[in-house]
Amino acid sequence: MSFFGPFSRQVDVVVDEEESLRPGRSALEVLMTQCGITLSSEQLDALWAYHQMLRAANPILNLTRIHNFENMVLKHYVDSLLTLRFVELPSPLIDMGSGPGLPGVPLKIARPETHMILAEPRAARVEFLGQVCERLGLKDVEVYGRKLGADYPGRVKGVISRAVAAIPETLERVAACLEPGGRMIFMKGPGCDPEIAEAERTWSDHFRLASDHAYTIPGTTHDRRLVVYERLDTDAPRGAAEARASRAFDGPVREITSESNPTYRLLSDLLTGRGVRKHGQAILAGLRITSEVQEKFADRVVGWITDASGPAPADASWTWYRLSPPLFKTLDVAGTRAPLLLVATPETPAWSDDAPWPEGCTLFVPFQDPENVGAVIRSAAAFGVPRVVLLQEAAHPFHPRSSRAAGPALFQTQLMAGPSVHALESSRYPLISLDASGDDVGASPFPPTFGLVVGLEGPGLPQQLRRGERRRIAMAPGVESLNAATSAAVALYVWSRRGGG
Repeated sequence: MSFFGPFSRQVDVVVDEEESLRPGRSALEVLMTQCGITLSSEQLDALWAYHQMLRAANPILNLTRIHNFENMVLKHYVDSLLTLRFVELPSPLIDMGSGPGLPGVPLKIARPETHMILAEPRAARVEFLGQVCERLGLKDVEVYGRKLGADYPGRVKGVISRAVAAIPETLERVAACLEPGGRMIFMKGPGCDPEIAEAERTWSDHFRLASDHAYTIPGTTHDRRLVVYERLDTDAPRGAAEARASRAFDGPVREITSESNPTYRLLSDLLTGRGVRKHGQAILAGLRITSEVQEKFADRVVGWITDASGPAPADASWTWYRLSPPLFKTLDVAGTRAPLLLVATPETPAWSDDAPWPEGCTLFVPFQDPENVGAVIRSAAAFGVPRVVLLQEAAHPFHPRSSRAAGPALFQTQLMAGPSVHALESSRYPLISLDASGDDVGASPFPPTFGLVVGLEGPGLPQQLRRGERRRIAMAPGVESLNAATSAAVALYVWSRRGGG
């Protein structure tokens, strides 16, 4: 479910009368400035939008016990951003126990170049974080929907924790996922000296205390400590969880160190739509996507791809492809640095107008941009479209860029192969085309069974489709057009809300 209505850039709202400062985007900027934090106008807009989302979802999800506006700004957003006074953020950086996205979301807004991974095991909060990332348009962010521990798939340069657990316990949990030289950043209260002493006693062979900064949140009496540890170039002791994660793998293993290796050539071929079509397999990347596919569509997984030091697969029926680091980097086109999944792609039957049509919307897609194909498939799954017909012009849905945009929706929606958009004619069911000169998309109900056609990026609709029913997405004056995938998503949202006539 979604916790939010349509995005609104309202500037000021009035909430509880006891709050001493009128909540609003302008008040947020004043408080940030008073605390010595400078953000651009766009960053402040994003932080204010995040605040509104947090307030809207809090009654349902109990994300924070702080309700006063000033306290939320100071104890959540300012506290998160003050870490930037003392450390440069490593990347990739895991926000361990992210909860509602603190400190990860404010830090990502302030440092958009940082590859941020929000680790949060609670499903409702995982969903909230995904909606926040999508609504704010945050790029290069992943939501890892599990508790961070020794079974984390891969290594990162940094982890940040906001009072999740004691320092020694946390060091044990992150030892396996921090690369040598990586940093563990603790946001603590003032009384953490006993934890530091215990960490020195139990973890000095594997971590060194790199820095310890005491500070006060400006304008308050709230004292804080920022404690930073550096991971040493040594093997961490194996706890029970890590021992399970690294147990002997009983399945097939293929070591690949050469570009001329036939298996590597096949895997490289899967970076193109033509290769995916030829072999009937695809590579999926991204912690959130691969985790969901393993959980929900494990029957589709045939292989597990890592570099030479990567973790073993969870299933002995999968083939483990262990690649030299340069070869793995080539396949990891998204730069996730996490294991990749090799999956068998579902069959794509040919669409025929003569075959029975399912009730609802059949979406016809000609997009040549793989990211648009992936995005529109994801929207189709979200709004309950029973099938998507990929026209001849369309990029392959399992192209790496498409699959990263679509995620598990690739397995949740019936995909079919259709004719060219130029050969698509009116059928026994109505075809409605999206076109800037049509009627408003919500002006009248949709038929119980119909086809929705989106034009090519750029050229738009071919002439034969302009003679049929067309609908448009209303836009502000002076705006020429919407992204094609975005237009389709808006139309599908309207259809899902209004249904047929």
